[in-house]
Amino acid sequence: MTDVPGRERFEARDETGALAGLVTYQLTGAIIAYTHTEVDPAFEGRGVGSTLARAVMDDARARGRTVVPICPFLADWLGRHPEYADIVARSTRKIK
Repeated sequence: MTDVPGRERFEARDETGALAGLVTYQLTGAIIAYTHTEVDPAFEGRGVGSTLARAVMDDARARGRTVVPICPFLADWLGRHPEYADIVARSTRKIK
């Protein structure tokens, strides 16, 4: 996985350099909002999305960032991976 700050995204590529998937983000100070996860159809079902999710969360932790998971895929993934709860922004406001 490679961070491409100029495009505001992390990219996962296969051994030939083909783009397998990406996660887009918006960075503001120490807060990173992951906005979209996309896996190329040729790579679906191979765990690329989960690999990207773990990699971007590990990167955020290593850099001391707070994560705002806007992307539905990543938000769902985080629901199954409570080990990242300490770096995920939590709203205290109730929405009715």
